[in-house]
Amino acid sequence: MDIKGRVVFLTGGGSGIGAAMARRFHAEDAEMVIVTDIDLESAESVANDVAGEGYHLDVTDEAATETLIRQVETDHGRIDLLCLNAGIPTDGSVDAPNSDWQRSWDVNVMAHVYATRYALPKMLERGDGYILTTASAAGLLTNVSAAPYSVTKHAAVSLAEWLSVTYGSQGIKVSCLCPMFVDTPMLKAFGGHTDEMRNWVEGLAIDAEDVAQAVVEGIDKETFLILPHPVVLDYFQRKALNYDRWIQGMQSLNEQVAGGGSVKEV
Repeated sequence: MDIKGRVVFLTGGGSGIGAAMARRFHAEDAEMVIVTDIDLESAESVANDVAGEGYHLDVTDEAATETLIRQVETDHGRIDLLCLNAGIPTDGSVDAPNSDWQRSWDVNVMAHVYATRYALPKMLERGDGYILTTASAAGLLTNVSAAPYSVTKHAAVSLAEWLSVTYGSQGIKVSCLCPMFVDTPMLKAFGGHTDEMRNWVEGLAIDAEDVAQAVVEGIDKETFLILPHPVVLDYFQRKALNYDRWIQGMQSLNEQVAGGGSVKEV
């Protein structure tokens, strides 16, 4: 898909990767970028930068999501590119509070279901539309310190895959963005519990603008997996080729992280 002349609906667009994508879509001559975020002030600020429109949206609110999608379709005639980027980091094990698990499920998975549920019918009527979901490298691999995050990001990848398989022959293109570490406010809040871990994470982090560049290139090629960190593909292939060996390597990484020692590539 060529971004030029397209109407883009973007969740989680007030900062980080979402803000970088909004600005890049504008640079690619999108007709309109609808920037949504739970923080209205941030959404409006980014929207002003891209001559777009900013709206408050709690992506876990299905009724509000439907209302806003219907409004955008009425005001602009269509949604060409649905960017489901809102997400939250949640660490902890299986003993993390139920509220953390539920919030992760609602934001990282069900928000994608809700938005797709209401944007997809018009796309199918036209036989044309693009859905971009932001998951994570944790959705292909795992995050050793974050069970709720890893599990729900796996589900986000699975949903994107299912949508592509089910609707690809009807003109709907789907991409799943799976970055590793990105220099955003989320990373600063979720970058590890020890200095060693934080240093390792920050050493692998790339800029949000680099992710936006990968997104534009991936959408242009209509690639399902968009991997701003090429090493993620290497890890994913290793996992597929020898699952047990990959598990053993991740167990070693988990021990390094838990022990606060030197973190090495596995």
